[in-house]
Amino acid sequence: MVVPINNASAASRFSNRAANYAKYRPGYPEELFRYIEQAMALQPQSGIVDIGSGTGLFAEPLLQNGYSVVCIEPNEEMRKAGEDRLKKYPSFQSIQSTAEDTKLAENSADLITVAQTFHWLDPVAARVECRRILKPDGHVILAWNRETRKTEFEQKYNDLRGKYRLGDNGPLQIDPVLISAFFAPGVPESKVFANKQQLDFEALKGQLLSKSYIPLPGHEEYDDMISELIKLFVLYNENGLVTIHYETLMYWGQPGL
Repeated sequence: MVVPINNASAASRFSNRAANYAKYRPGYPEELFRYIEQAMALQPQSGIVDIGSGTGLFAEPLLQNGYSVVCIEPNEEMRKAGEDRLKKYPSFQSIQSTAEDTKLAENSADLITVAQTFHWLDPVAARVECRRILKPDGHVILAWNRETRKTEFEQKYNDLRGKYRLGDNGPLQIDPVLISAFFAPGVPESKVFANKQQLDFEALKGQLLSKSYIPLPGHEEYDDMISELIKLFVLYNENGLVTIHYETLMYWGQPGL
């Protein structure tokens, strides 16, 4: 059963997190973009639509490689942060719209990318819209950075976030059932890439505060949380840095009818 997502709530979830999100969330490995170019047979004239583009972390490497990218982002603060990052690229376009109603023309996209966002969408309506705007031989990419939590520091950092979490857990990020349904009756291809961040304390703090469920300054638990984060950093840093390892998961194919 698909549980309906409140799109208005999802779109506003990061409104007061945009600055930290832009500065401290992990990017994506260069190997992934080389792979996309080859696997999707991208051409210099290829047009890409980045749905839920946020602060432009996924779109920027595509723009750097010379492709035209239309960024779709409903959240005003996140979109403005993305525009500030990407405005220097002449082939960048920003639109305030949603995955379910992009406002784009039919058969206008060679490739659609959805990075760190699919779990916030209405998967049925987004699939219909992707089919509408995608060219007949085009593809959709779904991608996520997922922490591996393979070190003691990473496990304890995850425990800290769980301890101070506000509200519910939100939707499951990588749901195999929804992913399969999005591409059905076809079966998506998939690949995993290694990725990591090395963070000083200010970057670790910013990364923590970029999470939509974490207390912000002024909350009654904020000071206790930061005190615990300082202790964690002092205990586990090496030469002033801690490392967070990720798997970047990528699924791609044509959305089902």
